[in-house]
Amino acid sequence: MNVKKGQFLSPAEMENVVEKIRACDNEKIILTERGTFFGYNQLVNDMTAIETMKKLGCPVVFDVTHSTQQPGGLGSASGGRREMAPILAKAAVAAGANGLFIEVHTEPEKAKSDAASIMPIGWLEDLLRVCKEIFGIVRG
Repeated sequence: MNVKKGQFLSPAEMENVVEKIRACDNEKIILTERGTFFGYNQLVNDMTAIETMKKLGCPVVFDVTHSTQQPGGLGSASGGRREMAPILAKAAVAAGANGLFIEVHTEPEKAKSDAASIMPIGWLEDLLRVCKEIFGIVRG
């Protein structure tokens, strides 16, 4: 089961979530970090959250593109800073993330959802290559 951390929860509070799932005899749990609300229309990422949640005995995935969102930032839709996605992805891998969740599109501006934060597919190959190198260094 993949559980995205609520953007209103602290990483430590995910222990309650994990315990409830385990109480239902499910040990197959992945936790996803995607930022924390910081005022209005802003998410911030505390990379120490990855290690905090890993200590709960679950792999942690970092949601790269949703972490760049600015919820409600465009008034009727969410804004975003897609240019920050590669920076956050590399930081998450360096901080120990077990995986990355990245939404991509051939023409992000035309995406029906999350157009401001979705990453151009053309960025993906280079980003994954660099992240793999970082992974090897950190885990090596």
